[in-house]
Amino acid sequence: MSQPDSQKPAETPVILVTGASRGLGRGIAQALAKDGKSVAVHFASNRAAAEETVLECQKCATHPAQRFAAVGGNIGDAADRARIVLETLAEFGQIDALVNNAGIAPRVRADIVDATEESFDEVIGVNLKGPYFLSQAVVRTWLERPSAARLPGGYKLIFVSSISAYLASVNRGEYCISKAGLAMVTKLWASRLASDGIQVFEIRPGIMATDMTAGVKEKYDKLIAEGLVPQKRWGTGEDVGQAVTSLLQGSFPFSTGDVFNVDGGMHLQRL
Repeated sequence: MSQPDSQKPAETPVILVTGASRGLGRGIAQALAKDGKSVAVHFASNRAAAEETVLECQKCATHPAQRFAAVGGNIGDAADRARIVLETLAEFGQIDALVNNAGIAPRVRADIVDATEESFDEVIGVNLKGPYFLSQAVVRTWLERPSAARLPGGYKLIFVSSISAYLASVNRGEYCISKAGLAMVTKLWASRLASDGIQVFEIRPGIMATDMTAGVKEKYDKLIAEGLVPQKRWGTGEDVGQAVTSLLQGSFPFSTGDVFNVDGGMHLQRL
């Protein structure tokens, strides 16, 4: 997929952040805006929320050349994925990094004995198949223009997974499988792109304060207070945004395929 010839490259690095209309994605977009990046704010269906993120990014911007725009589409759909990339290129001229953050939970939490194939297909389509092939579309543009990257150390690809990549929850098995698969996707793309000078990372959030966890807040408030999270607090979009910003700044030049835990220490094995 080639970049339109008529579009001049953006003056600041352009980051495409999926699922940026709210939650962790909005926190990532705001952190990038504070760091001087331009951001393509992807949304699935809630344009109004995406436009709110755009406004918040504009307030955070630190460089006059920064630009922000909402780009819609279902990353679980092949035609929408192609359109997301084309519209981002048409708006900004290039993409310097892709942050695969978009994800959904099952519509109904069901024991794996009762879970449906429809739920499995929907969650896997958005959480795993979507970022796998959206990355493919973006990477093809990078390989066509290897010297055009505006980030220190070149283009970068980030996958936002979850502690559910290794913690089993039998009432949302499809979600756990999608995140475990995303961990392998990170390794695959890191292996493929290392020789091309493109770094790939996985950020693995823990218990985060988002719309997805709003319904279980009381349960996790109690567990966190009892020590489930060593740092004894909820994670935030700002926490994840700071991690993304650090990776895009080129702070880890001799690393790729690594997992960055943003979980308050939940991954620690303790007695």
